[in-house]
Amino acid sequence: MAELDKIDRMILKELQVDGRISNAELASRIGLAPTSMSDRVRRLTRLGYIAGFGARLDPHKLGLDLLVLIEVSLDKTTPDIFDKFAAAVRRAPEVLECHMVSGGFDYLVKARLKDMATYRAFLGDVLLSLPGVRETRSYPVIEEVKNNGPLPV
Repeated sequence: MAELDKIDRMILKELQVDGRISNAELASRIGLAPTSMSDRVRRLTRLGYIAGFGARLDPHKLGLDLLVLIEVSLDKTTPDIFDKFAAAVRRAPEVLECHMVSGGFDYLVKARLKDMATYRAFLGDVLLSLPGVRETRSYPVIEEVKNNGPLPV
């Protein structure tokens, strides 16, 4: 974070809110010349602060109404099993996020599916067949209170 100055942080905040903002509009909001703004955005991208740009889609419009969080416990916790599990879960399109955690289980998986019947099939056909999976606990989300908060920069 030492490479970021106040202007860089302002740019990152604006881009998190509206990634489609034009360079000219971004420059105007920040108070820089468009050429300087373009150079800074390129630099922030090159340094990896900006990981990419994309559209946030409405899952409900796409018929993906069920969000579920799943605790996954593995039968062994060895580097080989971790690698195999991670590689397999990366190939599952239903999985939005997967995090290795410490505590009472090994991974926390966030998945988005059509409905509970689709989740049941995903659980049996995909998740429980992943390498090393011993046990899962599922938590269907009743309400998404906050799901797209910008990072505090």
